[in-house]
This record gives sequence, structure tokens and C-alpha cells, in this order.
Amino acid sequence: MSYTAANRHSRPIRGRDLTDQYGSVGVLRIGNEQKPISFTGIFCVYKTGRMKVVNLKQAILQAWKERWSDYQWAINIKKNCPKGATWDYLNLAEALLEQAMIGPSPNPLILSYLKYAISSQMVSYSSVLTAISKFDDFSRELCIKSLLEIMDMFSSRLSCHGKAEECIGLCRAMLCTVVWLLQGCAWYCERLRESSALPAVENSLRACLERMTNLLHSTKNRALVHIARLEEQASWTNVEQALLKLSENLNAVTNQTLKENLEECVSLVKSIPQMLCLQCDPPVHTSFPSVHAFIMLEGTMNLTGETQPLVEQLMMIKRMQRIPAPLFVLEIWKACFTGLIESPEGNEELKWTAFTFLKIPQVLLRLKKYPQGEKTQDFTEDVNVAFENLLNLTPLLDKADQRCKYVTTTNTFVTCDCLSLLLQECNKLGLLSEANTANLTEKRSEDREHAPRLRTTESAAIQPNPGLILRAEPTVTNILKTVDADHSKSPEGLLGVLGHMLSGKSLDLLLAAAAATGKLKSFARKFIKLNEFPKHISGEGSKSASVRALLFDISFLMLCHVVQTYGSEVILSDPSPSSETPFFETWLQTCMPEEGKTLNPDHPCFRPESGKVESLVALLNSSSEMKLVQMKWHEICLSTPAAILEVLNAWENGVLSVEAVQKITDNIKGKVCSMAICAVAWLVAHVRMLGLDEREKPQTMIRQLMTPMSGENTLQFYHERVVIMSSILEHMCADVFQQTGLSLRPAVEGQEIIPYRNLLPARQPIRQALQTQFREVLEKGWVDSHAFHLFENLLHMGGVFWFTNNLIKELLKETRKEWASRVVELLYSIFCLDTQQITLTLLGHILPRLLTDPAHWHSLVDPPGRALAKLSVWCALSSYSSHHKGQASARQRKRQREDIEDYSSLFPLDDTQPSKLMRLLSSNEDETVMLSSPGDRSMSSSLSASQLHTVNMRDPLNRVLANLFLLISSLLGSKTAGPHTQFVQSFIEECVECSEQGSRGSILQFMPFTMISELVKLQALAKPKTVLSITDLSLPLGRRMAAKAISTL
Repeated sequence: MSYTAANRHSRPIRGRDLTDQYGSVGVLRIGNEQKPISFTGIFCVYKTGRMKVVNLKQAILQAWKERWSDYQWAINIKKNCPKGATWDYLNLAEALLEQAMIGPSPNPLILSYLKYAISSQMVSYSSVLTAISKFDDFSRELCIKSLLEIMDMFSSRLSCHGKAEECIGLCRAMLCTVVWLLQGCAWYCERLRESSALPAVENSLRACLERMTNLLHSTKNRALVHIARLEEQASWTNVEQALLKLSENLNAVTNQTLKENLEECVSLVKSIPQMLCLQCDPPVHTSFPSVHAFIMLEGTMNLTGETQPLVEQLMMIKRMQRIPAPLFVLEIWKACFTGLIESPEGNEELKWTAFTFLKIPQVLLRLKKYPQGEKTQDFTEDVNVAFENLLNLTPLLDKADQRCKYVTTTNTFVTCDCLSLLLQECNKLGLLSEANTANLTEKRSEDREHAPRLRTTESAAIQPNPGLILRAEPTVTNILKTVDADHSKSPEGLLGVLGHMLSGKSLDLLLAAAAATGKLKSFARKFIKLNEFPKHISGEGSKSASVRALLFDISFLMLCHVVQTYGSEVILSDPSPSSETPFFETWLQTCMPEEGKTLNPDHPCFRPESGKVESLVALLNSSSEMKLVQMKWHEICLSTPAAILEVLNAWENGVLSVEAVQKITDNIKGKVCSMAICAVAWLVAHVRMLGLDEREKPQTMIRQLMTPMSGENTLQFYHERVVIMSSILEHMCADVFQQTGLSLRPAVEGQEIIPYRNLLPARQPIRQALQTQFREVLEKGWVDSHAFHLFENLLHMGGVFWFTNNLIKELLKETRKEWASRVVELLYSIFCLDTQQITLTLLGHILPRLLTDPAHWHSLVDPPGRALAKLSVWCALSSYSSHHKGQASARQRKRQREDIEDYSSLFPLDDTQPSKLMRLLSSNEDETVMLSSPGDRSMSSSLSASQLHTVNMRDPLNRVLANLFLLISSLLGSKTAGPHTQFVQSFIEECVECSEQGSRGSILQFMPFTMISELVKLQALAKPKTVLSITDLSLPLGRRMAAKAISTL
């Protein structure tokens, strides 16, 4: 049964059931019968409660027969259409084109109807483009020409101001149009092989090419096609097939200009998937303080840190600042040599040597393997270019060589060729080719011939040579194997190895090499196991008792030295309920003084059984030599503090004389140095609780315990053990002796007893100290090791908020663009002292206060406002990246963490309506309409990609980021412009520049979707690429929002 305009008196239709929301298929119910119909070309009219079905095709033909003008046709067709009908829903454009293209040439009258419909906006651009793309007979040149002319009516002003679904429809239509134009070009290229049709075919090819070029030269149009590609991956396959076919037939084009234009257009189409890939612009400067300072920080404070987090952080800096690889590697080497030159003598110098010659080559090796995307040149060539540039810094290299001088057997000073050793290491790891290594070595040798000679008056101390560190690295592996072997039957052999380790600087060299190669924790675990070995006593003679005492004492001393040099994190293991905690770990946690750790001298750990204490006091007070057989050293160490308390009380009450106390302290340190360490550990805790006038006798006992014995009745390796013991005790007692203005031993000119200690100026407010140090760093242009330690002291003393807030104030003082940029780089590296906590404070407290209080808006003007935006984005990205990968360093993990509850009120969670999120994702309706109901308003205002990706919003950093973007969204919606909106613009621009576009790991995923429409109102952000960059295009809702925003530009 057919339904035309003539059968309007047929049986009335009692109802309808539209099963497809696009209107392509429907069901008519006539009586009890249901028949499927197509709505293409049919529209329905309601009159007096009845519905008439009018055939659009017949209406068009009638208009043509009666030669209606375009406006007459529009008037008549609108009369027979229900109010509010959507002509796209009825496929009007397709119906008109279908009728216009029936003959060999297009029907001009019907085409005029379509043109009128386009001009009067009866039909959308997307429906016209879709209809055009369905015409596939390219042999009908006049028809193709007419279709291209229709495209010319609106191709230069393609836009859509409707619902998001309509904007997505425009994206799809443009993708179909690109396919159609490519297919047309390919078809005409094939026809060019027939020479008889050459001029006409070439003109048609040129016409298609011009339209496609005009269409795709617009970044906005390419962005819409890019969205369509992500929306319908299968449709992009048609593009690729059309491109392939066109490329195969390009050789048929004899016109060279036309061929070049075709190739250019093909490249333009192929570039659409990569349109968000940012090209690294050459930097305007060759020095990067943030890289330099970050390397200084890691070399100074984090030698034991894992390599991968360091690599990730370096890559983050490189990506955010778009630093070319050769300059990036050069900056790393410059920082290493600077650290090597300025490091204090002793352990700090060894740490820097190990960091430079062992750890950094491994870092570069991982950087070489790091996924770089499209790499323009081999990383080994980048390293080679970096070394070529480093050779130009001759004074730096010469100074480093002099710093690493050593004494030969003939007592003459020789400078170390640091660069040559470094080149050899890089060559071993495959970072440099043999030819490049030889070339660079030769150039450096020539430069060294002109280096200044060392004077004979130089210090006679033997300085550690980088060669010693390089030789120590394989020795660490051998020692680990040796210690791991079973020595229960003959421990004497192991004792010889340990004794060799104690001699000279061997222990510090081995520890530095182990720390730089990630083996220090394993090293410490082996010695904890060795410290447990003497617990097991079976019938032993005096010799085996001495060996057992020495094994305990040496391992105890080594472990204490490791803790003071590299931190307790490398010693402590994860608690295990099934195994017993080793003695040293227990003692370390409860009894050993450390920086920032307060001990209670009355703690039960210092109060063992009274019987053991009495017997130990009696043993120490006797004139006979201490017996070692069957001695339980772990119990002795735990009883020593209580014994010292008894002795001190007796001395203070006049029961013991000074000579008697001296004899007791001699007995304590005479055999086993670990007893003296346990005694001093308690005395330090005790002295902290006393007034300055009560400290004389306890401090005298500490001095007595530190003074080496001169007698012969000492165990093996006594001198070596005493040297380490003295170093350990100096570190323990430095604070309490400083409070009374006393020193443990005479100071040596030019040499610090404990480097980087007591850095804060006396009687100066800490804020002034912070400002002074920061100004010095700013003038210098980089942060040295001394400054980092001072900044860390101030961070500990003032707290995270005080520290961050005052440094941000320093940034906001800078009104010069160049200096503001320098401050950003320096502050970023300083904030790496504790990136996570400082970022939480900056984003969660400081920025909201600056943005919400109009009194502070003046401080956000450019350039300090833009600089603060850049710093905030850098910190946010670094924190989110390392936090997301769980890569906080041990140095940061040991700091007191902020309570998560402090941030619980910063983001209003709404976890009770997950079904609404799912409905939102699956809906084809406009999301703004759906979210306008009062019940959904709170959820809609904060809905972001992070929620749809189920990011844990109970995490403090995620919560702070979400809150910040909500705040920014509300500022944009408040319609109040000012420096704060300029800051928002700068913040988003920095996010776009620094983020990895389209990645789930970007902080932009916390931005509410509703914020996109507000951002494009800012002129600087009203760019298609910007919209694509700030939107998560992996989500359907993200693609809809991006399409809607771009379509209105």
C-alpha cells in the first residue's frame, strides 16, 4: 500500500512506532497490521487529530512540474510540514539531490531548491555534505561540477551551533566528504591514462583537488575530521584505502604542478592523525637551570635512590621544556662536574664521584632505551654531540681534573683525566662508538697539555681518584658473594675480608660504589645477617670468641656508618610478622640518635633486666680484663645504657672518682667499640633532657669514650675500628656539644667535621635566611649543594606551607620576564626536595587563596602571573606522574606525610549516582540538557574525564587537582575578567604545551567537561588544537564536547 498526496482519503493511520531515533526506519500500524516503512522522503502532517503521510519525492516532482520558484517551493513545503519539524530528520537534502541528479546533467530548478534550503538554513551543512558524498558517478562531470559548486556555498564557513550530537554529525559528514573527494581524485587520475579525455578530466581533477585543499587547509576542519576518525575508526579505513589508490595513480598526472599539489594534499590528509604531535622548537637559550639543579639535588641527597624514578623525572623536565637531547645530556654532565668540583672532601666527594662515573652512565643508558616517539637522530650521536660541546668547557674540565688529583709512588701530584674515564664508561655501555670515543679522548688529551700545572704547595692529602670508584664497583659484587657464603665452620677467613674493608678509605669507596649501583640495600642486608651470626654460641675457645666478638663489632660499626652516611631507609626492611626483627634494626629504631629524631632516655629499651645490668657494672668496674668467651654481645649492648646510668649516678653522688669512671669507660671501649656507641647513644639522649649547667659530667664521659686506647690488650683491627667509631660518635654528639659551644675535637682549617651541618645563620629569622639564600641562588643562576642543604633545613624548620608560600612570594616579586623564567626553573628544582607535599600545598592552599581573594589578583599580572602558572603546571605534572607510578624517593618518603583528611573537604565526592554517569555516556541527546535537572546539577558541574576513568578521588593529589579545576571553572563562569582570568589562560596554555595530548595520565583529565565551552571564550584558547589538547578524546563524551566547542569557532 503506497502513501501519496493523492490518497489522503485512505484509511486513517491510528498510530506509529519509531524504532530508530534517526528516523530512517519506522513502523506504520494500519488496523491490526504493522508494516515497516522508510522515512526518507516522507513527512507526516497532523490535522484535526488525524495524520497524513506525504511523499516528499512527489512534492518535489510536483514543484518541478509546476515550475515553482525556490521561495514558492519553500513556502508550500513548510505549509505541509508540522511545526518544529527537522528537515535533516526527513533527509530533505538527500531527497533533493537524488531528484536533481537523475539525468545526465543536474536539474537546475531542483538544485535551486537545495541552494535555497541551504541559504535559509532549512538543512544543515552536515546533511548536505553527507548527501553529496553518496553520489559516486564521477563520470558525470556536470553533476560533479554542480556538487562542488554547492560545496562552495558554505565550505569556507562550516560551523554548527546546535546540540553536541549535531556537531558530531558534522564531523562524520566532513570525513565522508574527504573520502568522496579522495575517491574523485583517484578516479580522475585513472582516467588521465586515456589521452583523448585529458583536458576535461584534468580540469575535473583540479576542481576536486581545490575543494579538498580549501577544506583541509583549515585547522578547524582538520580537527573535526580528527574527531570523526576517533569516533568511527572504521571510516578512517576508507580514507586510507582512497589515499592508497590515489598514490598508486599519481604517476598518471603529467602536469607537474598539479602532481605536486596532489602530493601536498595527500600529506595533509595523512597528517590528520598526528595533528596534535608538537614539534620541538629550537630553544632560545642553551642553559637549563632546572636540569642542572635537579642533578645537583640527586647527586647531593639521593645517591641511593632508584635509577628509574630519576630517569622519569629527567624525561619529564626534558618534555616540559622541550630540550633538545644533545643540550639535555650536556646539562647533565655540566652539573656532574660542578658537583664534583664543589663537593667537600671525604664522603661527599666520594658520593659525587660515584654518582658521576657509575650512576649517570646507567641513567643515560636508560634514557637511550626510553620510548621517544619519532626520533630524529640516534641517541649515541646525541651523547657524542654533548661531549663535543663539553670539550669546549675547558676550565670546568681542568678544575675537575685538579679536584681529583692523586699522589703517585714518587710523591708527585698527578691530575686525573676525568673525561677520559667517563668516555670509557660510556663506551662500555654502548653510549659512544669506538671511533667517537677515540676522537673525543684525543681532543681532550690535546687540551690537557695546556692545562695549568699543579703547584708543589698543594695539600698533601691523597684525594680519591675516580679510578678507585670504578675499581670498587666489581669489588662490591665479590664482597657480597664472599659474605653470602657459609662461614659457620671457619669465620676467620671472613674476618680478613672485613679487616681489609676497614683500612683507609676502602669502606667509604665500597659503600659509595654500592649506593650508586643500587646494591647498598643488599650490602646492608648481608651485614645485618652477619651481625646476627654471633648470637649462636656453642662451645668455643678464646680464639673463636675473639673472632665472634670482632664479627659482631665490625658489622655493627659498618651498619652505623651506613645509617649516618646514607640514611636508615637502606637498613630497615619491611616488617614481616613471621620473622623476628634483627637486633640491629631494633636498636636503630629505638636507641640510635638521628637528625630529626627524639629519643627518650627513660624508654624501656634502655632498661633491661636489673640482674644483667648489675653483672655488667661489676664486670666493667673490675680490674681484670674482660672475658670474651660465651659473651652475648647483643645483650651486652642493650644493657650498656643502664650500666652507664648507674655509673653516672654514682659519679654525680660522689661514690666514684674521675679515675674510676675513666677505668670503666676504658673497659667499655677497650675491646668492642659497639659498646661505646651504645653508651654514647644513651648519653646523647640523656644530655638533651638536661639543662646546660647539668651537662658537664655526661659530656666528659662522652669524651672519655671517644678517646682511643693506647694499650696492647686490644683485639685485632682496633685502630681501624676506632677511626670509624670516632666518626660515628662525632655525628651522634654534634648537636648536643654545639648547644654548649664545645667541640669534640680541634677543628682542622678548611675541613668540616660534618659537612653541611649548622648552615643556618645565627640569630637571623628563618624567613630572612630563606630570602637571602634564594637571592644568592638567583644571582648565581643555579643551586649548589650547600644551598640545597640549607633549603632542606629551612623546609624542616618552617614546614611545607611556610616554605612554599614564602618562595612563591619571591617569585611574584619578579617583574622582569627573563628573571621570572629563571625563578621558575630554580624553584622547580628546589621544590623537588619534596615534590608531592609542596605540590599539594601549592595547588590546594596557595593558588586557591590567590585566585579567590580580589586583594591578591594584582600579584597575578604578567610576567609573575604567567611564571606562577608555569611553575604550578610543572609541579602538578611531575607530582602526578611520579605519584601515578609510585616513584616517591626514599628521601621524600621519610618526611612526615600530610594527613589525607586535610584534603577530604576540598572536593565534593558524589559516588552515589554511578548509573547517571553511565546514562550520560550512552546518551545521544545533548549532555547539557540532560544535566540541567536540579538533582544532577552538583554532579554535572564537576563531571570530568577522571571520574569516567574511575580515578581514585580519595587520593589527596587527585582531590586537590579536581578542586583546582573546579575553582577555575567557577572563575570562568563568574563573568569577571581580570589578572585571575589571565592566570587561568596561562595555566591552561602551559597544560597544553607540557602535557602528553590525549593521554589518560594528563592532569587535564580533572577538568570538568562544562569548562571547555568557557575556555573557548578566551581568545588565546579559542583554537582547534587547544580544544583537542584539553579534551580527553578517548571518551565519547569528550569527543562530543570537543566537536561542539570547535564547531562554534
